[in-house]
Amino acid sequence: MKYQVTNPSTGEVVETFETASDAEVESAISRADTRYREFGDWQRRAERAELVGRVADLHLERVDELAQIISEEMGKPIGQARGEVEFSALIYRYYADNGVGFLADEELPNPDGGRAFVRRHGLGVILGIMPWNFPYYQVARFAGPNLIAGNTILLKHAEQCPRSASAIARIFADAGFPEGAYTDIRATHEQIAVVIADPRVQGVSLTGSERAGAAVAELAGRHLKKVVLELGGSDAFLVLDTNDIDSAVEMAVSGRLENSGQACNGSKRIVVLDEYYDEFSEKFIATMGNLTMGSAERMGIDLGPLSSAQAAATLTAQVSKAIDAGAELHVGAVSADGCFFPPTVLSGVTPEMDLYREELFGPVAVLYRVSSDEEAIELANSSAYGLGSVVVCQDPERAERIGDRLEVGMVFINGVGLDGPNLPFGGIKRSGFGRELGRYGVEEFLNKKLYVHGC
Repeated sequence: MKYQVTNPSTGEVVETFETASDAEVESAISRADTRYREFGDWQRRAERAELVGRVADLHLERVDELAQIISEEMGKPIGQARGEVEFSALIYRYYADNGVGFLADEELPNPDGGRAFVRRHGLGVILGIMPWNFPYYQVARFAGPNLIAGNTILLKHAEQCPRSASAIARIFADAGFPEGAYTDIRATHEQIAVVIADPRVQGVSLTGSERAGAAVAELAGRHLKKVVLELGGSDAFLVLDTNDIDSAVEMAVSGRLENSGQACNGSKRIVVLDEYYDEFSEKFIATMGNLTMGSAERMGIDLGPLSSAQAAATLTAQVSKAIDAGAELHVGAVSADGCFFPPTVLSGVTPEMDLYREELFGPVAVLYRVSSDEEAIELANSSAYGLGSVVVCQDPERAERIGDRLEVGMVFINGVGLDGPNLPFGGIKRSGFGRELGRYGVEEFLNKKLYVHGC
């Protein structure tokens, strides 16, 4: 395997990096373990929170540099790349301001004895395995809370993101974190298996594919390590009751095309009630067909290239196979031009087709017509994934009743992109388990240690 920057806008191989040696991986684990024992004391939380606040500041100070890196690494349009850096800074700032409070001792009622309370301690060295689609954001929501909790971080980033991985590590060092608190490791898959097995490593957090999640969970389970998995998604966007079709269309397009359609919680299945379907689909198809696409460094475009030639080939195969099986293409294409895949809309996808069960990672949406709330819920829940959903409905109580029956970790009502540093993120079913962000993001890798005083 290679750690390599290949610009998806041009296909040019920009830079190649050496993978770590076995000795370098061992040294990284050793330094992280030593640093945890020196720096992870619960009484130093405020000190660590102050350093995380400096990490937030440095993201904002270096926003242009950081945005340019990922625009070239994975094709994120430059305006969206800046937005990702700024959102990552908000996450670090949120934990810098609130993390210590989240970790405060919790007093427990103990009528038959003396004082009882829970004190939250870090666990030790935690391995993070992060994906290419949000190179800064994914790291922020993992590293920020865990460092304040007292854990130390080994970070294995995606092979196509070595520059952003190095830039993040440099920020933590420049913020004042001591050596070993946060370490970037350009490890191979075989070396990662060794890291997970190492008794000094206490847990693993992975954001990535279902296949990668299953492999990591199997390894971690064999060695009795705590795991958080944030995997794929095939989120449903349900249009059930609206007096503003244009707004619903705008939300659906935005939800589908975030990050050029490469978001695990993107709105990939657009499910519309009969009475709205014709008008909605006509406007949705027209809007998707009028979007602008271009090289990632251009300002003002709606979407850039897919992250790689392999991503484009995978999406091409999925769309082509569905059309061959009888799905209808309304706008877009059945193949990519290099890494560029135009906004595409399909309908007529049935349960007999592979695409009905697959995740579409790119700017392709599938329209479904339903006749009732019941049918919409059944269709939404037919997916093996269970990450998020959007419910467009004028009656908030009805929307919440629908949400109660959706097999997902998140329900957004009359809005998309409602994520925030303070709100938990995560799914169920084959979308993984565990939560990130909010106070839940601090709770995953902690020893909630009980103290009881005798009478």
